[in-house]
Amino acid sequence: MAKTRTQFVCQNCGAAHQRWAGKCDSCGEWNTLVEEGTAGGIGSGPSSLKSARKGRAVTLTSLDGDIEDAPRIVSRIGELDRATGGGFVRGSALLIGGDPGIGKSTLLTQAAAALARQGHRIVYVSGEEAVAQIRLRAQRLGAASAPVELAAETNVEDILATIADGKRPDLVIIDSIQTLWTDLADSAPGTVTQVRASAQAMIRYAKSTGAAVVLVGHVTKEGQIAGPRVVEHMVDGVLYFEGEGGHHYRILRTVKNRFGPTDEIGVFEMSDKGLREVANPSELFLGERHAKAPGAAVFAAIEGTRPVLVEIQALVAPSTLGTPRRAVVGWDSSRLSMVLAVLEAHCGVRFGQHDVYLNVAGGYRISEPAADLAVASALVSSLTGIALPADCVYFGEISLSGAIRPVAHAQQRLKEAEKLGFGRAVLPSGSGDIAGGAGAGTFQPSELSDLVARIAGSRRSRAEETD
Repeated sequence: MAKTRTQFVCQNCGAAHQRWAGKCDSCGEWNTLVEEGTAGGIGSGPSSLKSARKGRAVTLTSLDGDIEDAPRIVSRIGELDRATGGGFVRGSALLIGGDPGIGKSTLLTQAAAALARQGHRIVYVSGEEAVAQIRLRAQRLGAASAPVELAAETNVEDILATIADGKRPDLVIIDSIQTLWTDLADSAPGTVTQVRASAQAMIRYAKSTGAAVVLVGHVTKEGQIAGPRVVEHMVDGVLYFEGEGGHHYRILRTVKNRFGPTDEIGVFEMSDKGLREVANPSELFLGERHAKAPGAAVFAAIEGTRPVLVEIQALVAPSTLGTPRRAVVGWDSSRLSMVLAVLEAHCGVRFGQHDVYLNVAGGYRISEPAADLAVASALVSSLTGIALPADCVYFGEISLSGAIRPVAHAQQRLKEAEKLGFGRAVLPSGSGDIAGGAGAGTFQPSELSDLVARIAGSRRSRAEETD
């Protein structure tokens, strides 16, 4: 029998060390090495204990040939199917992460009930909640009558033996992967070794049987899925379920998908009856907009194939501090610093004696650089006290030279703005053919200084109209 040996595994990155150290050499984190015992039979023992197997030749083929679409299980929950690329792929493993209480179990319960009503065999295994708790949630969601098979178990071998009995399940939900443990590893549940071994066992089952497996993962304080990052590389897709505690909306964001796009989102609204799909997210994020307030600009964003309009709010106030404050919610703070530097260097707008606060309304988070133009417009509007036009949208990337660079999908952004009643737009020059709707009232500056002059000039034109 293989001898069990001891090694020290980093709980942040999963790197194995022969000796304990205060700092992990791989990821640089401190006090993350934990002693764990591993048996040689798992694959970590000496090579002399393993029996060599002669490899078999595989068939090589060409790039040209027939292409078959991946067989999918459609849940008929539109936003969930959009985020997964059209439904759950048979034989694939999907990892869903999110903050505690964000609604992961609610979403999966609704999806399991919807699929079970279509005649699919769905197995829901919970390692955190008892069967009675899941039943209470199902009653609240109106899904108690769905023929979903439940179990409360944490041992991987017992789970595999249970689901192997009878007809092969179409979808297996494991909530959560951090609670599972396998007999092949000696460490405690939740450690890197157990999470990795348990995930590997479930993924192997999905690939060998053709059943889709959904793994729920906890997240750390930084918002990343807890456990080794290698688990994200092992699965076929990674989704993050995110949202702010003070808001009722939830976003299911795709960050990895081997069978579909990696930048799609699904938008839901949390209610007492569960999650409700939001067909038009722009109306949700612009629902409480105050059109005449200075420092507010509407940004036309693109999330995957979907355009989303969201309000960017800026507040520039005089500061009594030696170092003015810079606070950002929903956007990159370093990107804000860059926009402020460009406004000062190339447009003569001074923020050195002012505190700057930037917020994306509704708790939405923006990652694309196309928001630069909307942010700059909101900052100048707040500093000068001039309200921007209520029927105008903004998008464009700002370079360090002060030039405004074109961004992709300009026509889609304008179509979404036109649908919501916006008649004007500020976008980069060279954005292609813009026709109809909001494109009829576009302003296409090539330099940021042109936009600043236009905003400042609106005050003079209003003063002349008053006189």
